[in-house]
Amino acid sequence: MYNHAPLGYVCPFCQIAEGIENEHLNTKQDDIIYKDNYVTAFISSCWWKNNKGHVIIIPNIHIENLYDLPSEISHRIHDLERETALALKETYRCDGVSSRQHNEPCGNQDVWHYHLHLFPRYKNDNLYKSDRENTTPEERLKYAKKLRDYFIMKNTV
Repeated sequence: MYNHAPLGYVCPFCQIAEGIENEHLNTKQDDIIYKDNYVTAFISSCWWKNNKGHVIIIPNIHIENLYDLPSEISHRIHDLERETALALKETYRCDGVSSRQHNEPCGNQDVWHYHLHLFPRYKNDNLYKSDRENTTPEERLKYAKKLRDYFIMKNTV
């Protein structure tokens, strides 16, 4: 329902969930902070300069947007959202957390796979007023490690 992926679309988020790495995919398996049978969370390959290390949570099966999202997977995503927010507070020592999700071209969706962004927030960080920038796997690694260690220690979700 209300789908916009072009014919022959190769979904990068499905590749991440399937464990695929290639030169066309910016996200690496080392960026993954949590994965189970239903959902995967990883450090985004693009971030805003004052909000580094933001997390994206996806369903492991291909679901294009919120309109097609089954309730049981939505619950898994939002349970992980809560736990990841706590992990950001604990490991990044951020002042707050914001989440957002986009649907369809006019809703600013740019990957045709449901995904939820979770941002560490800091006083006067100007998240919504700055541009996003590409990152390297090396830059992301320290953020991924902190959050993976948190989930291993807590053994939750």
